[in-house]
Amino acid sequence: MLTLRDVKCNQNAVVVKLHGEGATKRRIMDMGITKGTPVYVRKVAPFGDPVEVTVRGYELSLRKADAQMIEVQ
Repeated sequence: MLTLRDVKCNQNAVVVKLHGEGATKRRIMDMGITKGTPVYVRKVAPFGDPVEVTVRGYELSLRKADAQMIEVQ
């Protein structure tokens, strides 16, 4: 399983599935990350946290733990 955390800088990915439950999953969906959404990884901090992505035309920073819950291809 490839997650958003595993995607390298300057690469594109498409969201396949969101793992997690309840409020955490809802928060990720409210940020615009839903199944089938293309995501571009802009930057990754030196220690991997946070990850900066472009999704639906805006930049978003995600914690490493949240990026781990987003399955991509």
